[in-house]
Amino acid sequence: MKSETRNVLLQAYAQLQEIIDKLYEAHDRAIANNDFDDASLLASRADRLYEEAENLEIVISEQEQR
Repeated sequence: MKSETRNVLLQAYAQLQEIIDKLYEAHDRAIANNDFDDASLLASRADRLYEEAENLEIVISEQEQR
């Protein structure tokens, strides 16, 4: 994998992690405010992005081993 591709993928991974953190923080605030529907939505989106970030990390790792 070319270094530019690797750098872009790593940057995307880092940005996903930031978004995930913000979603979980918003989830916690929604729970504190008894906004359970919003909390569920926020957690669901965060979980989905977390899975995508894990998959991206696997792709990066596999490509680096080549």
